[in-house]
Amino acid sequence: MERSWFGWRKAKKGGGGGGSKAEEQTKVLVDGSGIRDLVEDREAFGMFADTKFTQLDADGDGRLSARELEPAVADIGAALGLPAQGSSPNADHIYSEAMSELTHGHGNQEGVTRAEFQEVLSDILLGMAAGLKKDPIVILRIDGEDLRDFVSSPRYDPAAAAIFSQVGSEDATLRECLLAAVQQLRVDHGMPPATDPWIADNIVEPALKQLPADQLEQPASRDVFFEQLKKLLGDVAERLQEQPVIVAHTENTFDGSGVRRLLSNKFELDKRLDSVWRDVPKEHEKRASKEQLRVALDKMADAASLPPHGAVNQVDAVVNEALKKANADDGKEVDEAEFRKLLTEVLGAVMLQLNSQPIFFSTSTVVHEPLSTSSNLSSPAVAAPSSE
Repeated sequence: MERSWFGWRKAKKGGGGGGSKAEEQTKVLVDGSGIRDLVEDREAFGMFADTKFTQLDADGDGRLSARELEPAVADIGAALGLPAQGSSPNADHIYSEAMSELTHGHGNQEGVTRAEFQEVLSDILLGMAAGLKKDPIVILRIDGEDLRDFVSSPRYDPAAAAIFSQVGSEDATLRECLLAAVQQLRVDHGMPPATDPWIADNIVEPALKQLPADQLEQPASRDVFFEQLKKLLGDVAERLQEQPVIVAHTENTFDGSGVRRLLSNKFELDKRLDSVWRDVPKEHEKRASKEQLRVALDKMADAASLPPHGAVNQVDAVVNEALKKANADDGKEVDEAEFRKLLTEVLGAVMLQLNSQPIFFSTSTVVHEPLSTSSNLSSPAVAAPSSE
């Protein structure tokens, strides 16, 4: 099994018992293990960091300015197979953490020395490894085979019926219904995200043109929709076979278990509460506005296995409701003891709500580079580790 510097690991479909060779070739897991292997090999990592510093130091002054550091974050993400910044909340959080680490404590004028870069890069990569171990990113090669299997399987008719019940109406044309349908299909159906511009322009639209033009602009009956959707997906599958697509897929279920673990570990909880209180702006001596509860809660999100604010709307709604019950927006000032008490109560309310109604969240993003393509940052001038 070939493994790159940053941990492309072949993963098999399904539970135990292994998968076929074809299955292994269409699904890999970015779990951070390769990153840890690299950083722990101090000689190889030193050569790697030195090479990357030289590549990034455009003006050759021996220091990396803030501007010179910006491509490093994008290159690290590309090396990991992460989707581009702005396209995946989970990946964006990793990018943000990486940039924060790179620029922390270094003025824009002085820049980062070679030794500092190696130290910070090590911290960044280990942080990424920890994040990917917790929330791995699955890289899928979608080539039409799974989509054909779905269309010919007993799953197709119930799925098509459910979709038509949502998108079909007297005013909706067949084209509109079909476009809405392919946008509802997911990677487990064998369909890449149809909202991606490249997929829409190069896969979906050309397939739509193979259907009868006069029918596409007419209202869609249930039977016509079933028949034409099956034809459309068959043509899409053929195009994916000719032009396979790489998709980065993540999924999480937020059920409150991470919050429960944090609340049940008094030592860890107190440590986190101490940390956020130190960072909270104080309105007057030893008192802070309750409005800071939202910021403090976001700083504790990772420890509570919650997404960062803004990443998952459904979780944000749960958090907002818990903060509302704590009157977090009333502008009143509280002392440290009350602040900690309120923050713990908010976490408890979030835990109970997620435990009763877990939230499933997934993202699928087209990676517009071949899986085998090496990025700038993942091409160190050192020998690669041996194959497994």
